[in-house]
Amino acid sequence: MYLKLHEQGKDRVIALCDRELLGGIFKQGQLCLDLKKHRSFYEGELCTEEEAMPKLEGFASINAVGKKSISFLKKAGLLKGLGILIQGVPHAQVYRVKI
Repeated sequence: MYLKLHEQGKDRVIALCDRELLGGIFKQGQLCLDLKKHRSFYEGELCTEEEAMPKLEGFASINAVGKKSISFLKKAGLLKGLGILIQGVPHAQVYRVKI
């Protein structure tokens, strides 16, 4: 899976995307997941779940696309359920609440 870190001030936004989905366009009704147009947001380093785990520290939000990426977030205890499906492709956003 691809993992890309986006630093925005003190916030870290993490993008996860299954390798085989990058560059695809998925549509269902009015929903569109355009991984061609937004390729640069998701295309970071290819990594295993073990390599990705420590990079989740201190995130503000995570955007994840694909079965492998969603499964990884579930194993990490950060997501329950699938998020939404767009043309059969799962997509989820996870936000860390700051108090």
